[in-house]
Amino acid sequence: MNKYESIVIIKSGLEETAIKALIQKFSDLINNDGEVVSVEEIGLKRLAYEINKQKEGYYVIFKFAAKPTLIAELERVYRIADEVLKFITIKNEE
Repeated sequence: MNKYESIVIIKSGLEETAIKALIQKFSDLINNDGEVVSVEEIGLKRLAYEINKQKEGYYVIFKFAAKPTLIAELERVYRIADEVLKFITIKNEE
């Protein structure tokens, strides 16, 4: 299994319980085919530029180990989630 890091920016207008539920949803998806090493909630930050009329976003970093096939499914789920503004997943070469 490869090591990955996924940074997700969630809309700022959501309640804390909705954000926690979304983080849990993504963690569960990763744990189905891989293993979440850590979830780091950076919190609300000002965006460098507006995304969908949002000036702030809630940043979350997932560090996990998984097979490469999981990445396509994970990014598909990110794309269809209305709450996600932006995301990026990178492979760590450690």
